Amino acid sequence: MTSLLEVRVLEGPNLYFPRAAIKLTLDITPLASAPTVTATRLARRIGLANALPGEPDTGFRQRFAVRAVTRLVRAIAHESGTSRLAVRVRTTSDPHQIVVAYPWRHRERAQEMGRAVASVLDAVPGDDVVAAVSRAAERVAAAENGPEPQTVTPTIPVVAVTGTNGKTTTSRMIAHIARVDGRVVGWSNTDGIYLDGDLVEGGDYSGPSGAGRVLALPGVQLAVTETARGGILLKGIGLTRNDVSVVTNVSADHLGLQGIDTLDQLAEVKAVVPRITRRRGWAVLNGDDPRVFAMRGVIKARPWVFSRDPDSPAVRETLNEGGRATTVIDGWVAVLAPGRDPDPVIVLTDVPMTLAGLSRFNVENTLASTSAALAIGIPRESVIEGLRDFRPDAEHNPGRMNFFTVPVEGGTASVVMDLAHNEVGLEALLEIMNGVRPPGRRLLLGLGAVGDRTDELIGRLGEIGAMGADVVAIGHKQQYLRGRSLEELDHLLREGAERVGVTEVTSYGTEVECLAGMVAQAQPDDVVGLMCHAERQAVYDWISAHGGTPDTPEELGAKVRNAASGD
Repeated sequence: MTSLLEVRVLEGPNLYFPRAAIKLTLDITPLASAPTVTATRLARRIGLANALPGEPDTGFRQRFAVRAVTRLVRAIAHESGTSRLAVRVRTTSDPHQIVVAYPWRHRERAQEMGRAVASVLDAVPGDDVVAAVSRAAERVAAAENGPEPQTVTPTIPVVAVTGTNGKTTTSRMIAHIARVDGRVVGWSNTDGIYLDGDLVEGGDYSGPSGAGRVLALPGVQLAVTETARGGILLKGIGLTRNDVSVVTNVSADHLGLQGIDTLDQLAEVKAVVPRITRRRGWAVLNGDDPRVFAMRGVIKARPWVFSRDPDSPAVRETLNEGGRATTVIDGWVAVLAPGRDPDPVIVLTDVPMTLAGLSRFNVENTLASTSAALAIGIPRESVIEGLRDFRPDAEHNPGRMNFFTVPVEGGTASVVMDLAHNEVGLEALLEIMNGVRPPGRRLLLGLGAVGDRTDELIGRLGEIGAMGADVVAIGHKQQYLRGRSLEELDHLLREGAERVGVTEVTSYGTEVECLAGMVAQAQPDDVVGLMCHAERQAVYDWISAHGGTPDTPEELGAKVRNAASGD
């Protein structure tokens, strides 16, 4: 058995350091369980002369082990020829596992360091732990250097967007505004790599490779990168810095993966993006999300908050610190700066993405996009034009709050399609569906979940959907099972619905089949919502083939007004 569970090469800024690092996951059971005399001998060998290891398999021993491993890494580095090495050690939810991270300049030598550290832990149960440290240092000293980090230092302005919800919409809005200003824009997101509005390469490029590919595109004048949690944890960020960063929010999603079990830990991951924003740049933060607003404590850049409340403490504090804020005043998107009158930019209802002001989440995305566009230097007039021109349709924002009108027996019904991949996203979808539902009409919801969510989250989606809709069905995402079975996902969603008293739930094998089943049940003026992840284009094709048409902003506004007036 080896103490080394994983060696991961992080190519750029990451959770532990603002530069490339090695992340080790170690099993410390040998050290945690070793006799006290053995632990003391190791401590003295690595320079912890006065250490008190505590008894084996106690909390005191675990804390000693964390301290000892930190010192062990530094001792091996020093004895192998590295005079100074920063080391970060973190505990995990498993008391016998820890994470160790340190920067690297040469890949092979740095990885050999990880293997050497583990070899010392493996030797702890024996009687040769002192010699094991020397052998570890010798093998590191003899290792080949290997290649250096390939992290890219940008030569053009970069806007980096992260968050749990809204990052794709926000990055698309920013890119669109910049294109309206005449700039050649490259951007990366979960759909692929785009150059000036054209898809260059499909796939999920919200990780470090996406940023590098965008900067390598010919003629790009501005890069907009979507940066997801997974990319930060598994590879690091592909760029050394950005000029403007945006953090949309932090909500429960992907918890229980890669050692991130709590919202506070997730916020720490997201904070890597604003942490590497240039000192003269701007960090655009959601002032209505306490975890995001708290990121002011780790940034070097100037703070620019957005909030739906112009009198919020976040706005007040940021202005007092010399930062800026974007908010809503008298129905206008307005920018605030210290010692100046508010600048009314655009009437909120003139921004199609806000769905006639109905979608509070897209109001926040609008505030974030306005802030970032102005912060990167796009003229006010272009920002206004871009906000007016960007629409919630398949052309501008595919898969996010796309509205359609479809024929049903006796009239038409509305269809709303959205990714809605977590609790917050589903609540937003239901909020929008309610906002276009005339009195007395029904909400029909197609639920779905991807497999790499916790049991609790998947069940919670079932609860939220069943509480918010009149008719609930399950549309499975067979391309995103991620280790689970259809039966398991089906059970968890149904179990959640049953907790709130809903037992009649039909299951469909695909999202398209689910939509077809919902529309077949729909009556005139009903609203059908679909959580669509895997089959977006197929859903578009089905709607078109069955006489459905995308709603224009004017048509959508009329639906909102009719629902509010009861007509």
